Amino acid sequence: MVGQLKNTKIKGIRRVAQRLLLAVILAAFSASIAQASSRIKDIADFEGVRDNMLVGYGLVVGLNGTGDGLADGHFTKQSLLAMLERLGVKPTQEGLDSSNVAAVMVTASLHAFARQGSRIDVTVSALGDSSSLLGGTLLVTPLLGADGEVYAVSQGQVAVGGFTAGGEGETVTKGVPTSARIANGGIVEREIKFDLASLKKVHVSLRNPDFTTARRMAQAINAFLGTDAARPSDPGTLVVEIPDDYEENVVGLITDIEQLRIEPDQLARVIIDEQSGTIVMGDNVQISTVAIAQGSLTIRVTETPQVSQPGPFAEVGETVTVARTNVEVDEGNDKKFMVVSSGVTLQDLVNGLNSLGIGPRDLITILQAVKAAGALQAEIQVM
Repeated sequence: MVGQLKNTKIKGIRRVAQRLLLAVILAAFSASIAQASSRIKDIADFEGVRDNMLVGYGLVVGLNGTGDGLADGHFTKQSLLAMLERLGVKPTQEGLDSSNVAAVMVTASLHAFARQGSRIDVTVSALGDSSSLLGGTLLVTPLLGADGEVYAVSQGQVAVGGFTAGGEGETVTKGVPTSARIANGGIVEREIKFDLASLKKVHVSLRNPDFTTARRMAQAINAFLGTDAARPSDPGTLVVEIPDDYEENVVGLITDIEQLRIEPDQLARVIIDEQSGTIVMGDNVQISTVAIAQGSLTIRVTETPQVSQPGPFAEVGETVTVARTNVEVDEGNDKKFMVVSSGVTLQDLVNGLNSLGIGPRDLITILQAVKAAGALQAEIQVM
């Protein structure tokens, strides 16, 4: 009897210990999730879940004299003639003289798993010399996919976000009046077949391919599923075997995976746009010990012409313009020489260069020189 009581107490203690251990593991897992920065949903895409681009050519009518010039826009005139002939009207070439019609390109994005009869937004853009699409109506326009098949048809009143108004002396333009949108203006006519439920594997594509990020993603998925179902096939692709628990619920598997959080890794990279003088540096950029000095020679020439004229009631003399030139030379003597120690942070580097009074344009040259010296442990990418 005493032995049974002891065994019961031991089992009770084991249960309590297991519950405490499980609570600790869950707490640690929750803490790691809280520290992670990105969901898989935000850094990766799933096979088959994608948009498809559609494009079409159509006519916008009902414009208030802001359409294409039919005398110059031959394709607009030909399109209008062909449309009228299909409707049973046989106009002559000389009878078409209207400025209320504009040829347009219609674009749309067919979202994933769009069903027949559902609606999508379309964008309408002027193709000819139309000055505004304000007040126009898009006629029936088929939208084609990359394979040349019709996937949607669009028609409706266009909504323009800008306008143009003015007279002979001045013209005011707000926004882009030659571009418009039609909310829910396209009707899906053909579906893109993709059987998600029959998949045996799910391919996850990283938007920024990286070996470390792919491995971290696989580890997070395997830890959640409790199996080695996920493995990276390359830096940009992850293959996930469908577990038995999700064999009939692939949508549930994708939903659970995309909510997992990981810390994406990134290359040490410096992005430079020389046209705008923009510099973007990643957090992993490291600088070895290097000395930096920057000096510039600035010459400013100012012309201040003066007018010299004879005094009042003078019998001789004439009014002349006398040149006055002022030349200023700045050799940058106030610039200092700075030593950047090894292993400094990005903030230290920026603060040090700012202390030298260096602007973005000069900073681009300095970074390229530091890279050439082998002291910049990062990749420089010029846009």
